[in-house]
Amino acid sequence: MRIAVVGKYVHLRDSYKSLNEALIHAGIANDCRVDLDFVDSEALESGPEEVSRALDHCDAILVPGGFGERGVEGKISAIRYAREKGIPFFGICLGMQLAVVEFARHVAGIARANSAEFDPQAPSVIDLMPEQRGVRDKGATMRLGAYACVLTPGSVAAEAYGATEISERHRHRYEFNNDYRDVLTAKGLVLSGTSPDKKLVEMIELGGHPYFVGCQFHPELKSRPMAPHPLFVRFVRAGLERATSVAAKPRDERPSASPASVVH
Repeated sequence: MRIAVVGKYVHLRDSYKSLNEALIHAGIANDCRVDLDFVDSEALESGPEEVSRALDHCDAILVPGGFGERGVEGKISAIRYAREKGIPFFGICLGMQLAVVEFARHVAGIARANSAEFDPQAPSVIDLMPEQRGVRDKGATMRLGAYACVLTPGSVAAEAYGATEISERHRHRYEFNNDYRDVLTAKGLVLSGTSPDKKLVEMIELGGHPYFVGCQFHPELKSRPMAPHPLFVRFVRAGLERATSVAAKPRDERPSASPASVVH
């Protein structure tokens, strides 16, 4: 099965080394080969035609972490494509944050929704964590290390972990803005993981979708060949199910593409 990794560091694939390895580990668990297409998110900003050419042939889409505004709108376009086309999606750190932005814009009707990291004047569905607002020294001052997370029983996340209490490693300054909890959940966004005190949103997902999951933490850092991370295992399984379904279609109905945005 084929996974699109949509990012802006794709010209140096080792930028995503831990992520790449975690996907391979998940392929082992699912007894399948995982092929990766590295898609330049900046190229997707040229329009929906390029988004379709780059992503339609993939069985799943992953948007990883990153910093800075470059390529962000392309990542949002990829997330929208995954949501609307029912393609399994996994967003990690910034990938989760942009999934919230995409949902706010195109489902909740907050047209200018963004992260305060990129547009402080826009409705900031993603904002600086309160304890980060006074930080001036940027060296080793992010929210770093392992933190506990409580998962909603019955959620995709809880099903994947087989547990409702987990601990994962973090590296971020920005977080889901709680001022938008009610409006976004009313439109169908599921906040499936929170800090034990419920102040921080750690995971989001969508119901009625093959796999649409985002996490604020970095699960790839805990994956091992003989102990693959459960979120990656479940993500690859969803992609494999899509690949099997597509393969059953007549050949002329299967997607095919060789987009310029894929970095070979």
